[in-house]
Amino acid sequence: MAQQFNCLVVDDETDIRELVVLTLERMDIRADSASNLEEAKQLLASRSYNLCLTDMRLPDGLGLELVEHISANYVGLPVAVITAYGSAENAVSALKAGAFDYLTKPISLKQLRPLVESALKLSSSDIKETHNTVDLIGNSPAMDYVRTMIEKLARSQAPVYISGESGSGKELAARLIHSNSSRRDKAFIAVNCGAIPENLMESEFFGYKKGAFTGAAQDTLGLFQAANGGTLFLDEVADLPLAMQVKLLRAIQEKKVRSVGGTTEEAVDVRIISATHKNLSTLMEQGMFRQDLYYRLNVIQLKMPALRDRPQDIPELTQKLLQKLCQAQSINVPVIEESANKIISELHFAGNVRELENMLERALALCDGQKISSDDLFMGEEFKVKTAEKNSFDPGQHLEIGLPEYLEDIEKNAILKALAKANNNKTAAAKLLGVSFRTLRYRLAKLGLAKDEDADDSLEEEN
Repeated sequence: MAQQFNCLVVDDETDIRELVVLTLERMDIRADSASNLEEAKQLLASRSYNLCLTDMRLPDGLGLELVEHISANYVGLPVAVITAYGSAENAVSALKAGAFDYLTKPISLKQLRPLVESALKLSSSDIKETHNTVDLIGNSPAMDYVRTMIEKLARSQAPVYISGESGSGKELAARLIHSNSSRRDKAFIAVNCGAIPENLMESEFFGYKKGAFTGAAQDTLGLFQAANGGTLFLDEVADLPLAMQVKLLRAIQEKKVRSVGGTTEEAVDVRIISATHKNLSTLMEQGMFRQDLYYRLNVIQLKMPALRDRPQDIPELTQKLLQKLCQAQSINVPVIEESANKIISELHFAGNVRELENMLERALALCDGQKISSDDLFMGEEFKVKTAEKNSFDPGQHLEIGLPEYLEDIEKNAILKALAKANNNKTAAAKLLGVSFRTLRYRLAKLGLAKDEDADDSLEEEN
């Protein structure tokens, strides 16, 4: 037998109450109605509900008070707020107070139905389990906080702004919010805003009609339509030009989009999650990012910690990343030598988790398959600097060779190992080392490792 859902509708306008109740009943949802805060609180105390829809303005107070009352006393009950047309500030206030979502007057049934369906998924007993967040590796306080926030954000439709340095896992957090939400069965569309040419942005986001411009041979959906019912992740949102920011703001506020060349708007049900490594507050003060869009996107902020701020997570993260890389290549997991582990634990990791993963991938390609040594960790131009630091070179210590020769030996070993691994294919070896083919040829010549013809070519290019 299908589960019977109960909904509470709170509005002082009889026509709106009756419209919403009738719509819910046609969806096989039992609905009670109240005309003010006091009646709503009494009904909440007397019956269990799966969803509450409340107007923002009521005769004896604000719907915001009801949102706060439900958040404090009925944990897990989704509540959506109905606001007047254009009242963006009220909608944002409600979402920050814990509202699941919002609707604007006049109420559109095309927007009401998906909102109700999403809310009831959260209340449904067979969808209460949450997908684990094991991809967020580490048990530091910072990562525990991130997991807790993701669980809370997954129960809301509020826009989320994820801040953090490059490589800190912003897209991973966005995907986990989506996969633990009522939208998990719908699309997760990720787009890098900085990668779309400015003249194509509107058609990419909102789609276009046949004949809208030269080359528009057929009607084409945009990112908003593709993400309908799901989540749209706007990565590097700071790179949006001002003209596009205006159009994006309207789409978010009105939950409607108009295709390029189209004459009508269509309703879209999309949750927006945005991210950037830049400081949006600074850009806003400089006039490069719209203030109204900033407050619309930054309803709830999730900050991803830098890897250097959670050093206790590095050992576990290193092992899990290595296991993932080996599984993808169907090879055995090599042992990381103690000296290599020590180096990894002491690094700054300006590139965060992405830098650590790239380092392990290179080391995996260069190691002997049984163990990863400190020599396997660093390649390219950074090799000689970082390896010298981690081998604790002491300028006061008596050495048989000077520092230049010492570093050259390290670089020679790295290059020879890469060439051996690549079967003397210089293009492949350059890729392993993280340098260009031209740079590798020049270094081979400088270090006396090149054939005569390679040396001549490299030195001529340098000159």
